[in-house]
Amino acid sequence: MNQHVSLHDHPLMGIDWQVEPGLLGYETGLAGMEARAEAIIAGTARERIWLVEHPPLYTAGTSAQADDLLAPRFPVHVTGRGGQYTYHGPGQRVVYLNLDLGKRGKDVRRFVQALEDWMIAALADLGVPAWTAAGRIGVWTRGPDGGEAKIGAIGVRVRKWVTLHGLSINVAPDLSHYDGIVPCGLRAFGVTSLADLGLPAEMATLDAALAGRAPAMLSSIETGTSAAMHSGT
Repeated sequence: MNQHVSLHDHPLMGIDWQVEPGLLGYETGLAGMEARAEAIIAGTARERIWLVEHPPLYTAGTSAQADDLLAPRFPVHVTGRGGQYTYHGPGQRVVYLNLDLGKRGKDVRRFVQALEDWMIAALADLGVPAWTAAGRIGVWTRGPDGGEAKIGAIGVRVRKWVTLHGLSINVAPDLSHYDGIVPCGLRAFGVTSLADLGLPAEMATLDAALAGRAPAMLSSIETGTSAAMHSGT
């Protein structure tokens, strides 16, 4: 069964936190996200943060370049989120956010920054120093070889001030699955995961870190107060 947790007790929240068991088909997830957004717009549903895992697939965002699809090893889904090609699959936590920016400041840039900070703070709780980099979307750390590698991705869409899509963090996916694409159009950088870094790779551990940092993330959307550093060495 789905794990539903009400975060209504926190004064900043009043939203649903839902953890989906098993692997969720991408089209099913997309339909559920779209339906929830429409219900929020209509005023008939609460906001939701939905944590899922998908079977192996590639998604193409609105900026995707055809030559960045190197080998379509898995189904390719064209999606309305921002960004280029990315991979989703088992061992990767995908977080879909249906939040109402209409009551949270109507600032999309601040929303994206809040998501970046949220990932950085949660990863820090797990012992991973991470940062953003100018000109590159997502969250970065040092891979096993010491070079910068991507550990978290962001791709969002906003409809009538309600957010769709969200972010992903690599816990223990099969990193060879990224070989079929140029992730986010960045050819000079690799990808990594908690497992790749030799760290405990339990999805529930990451989920707990994200939940613990969620109030600060929501506060940041509304106030613009950054909760994490945005550069690294």
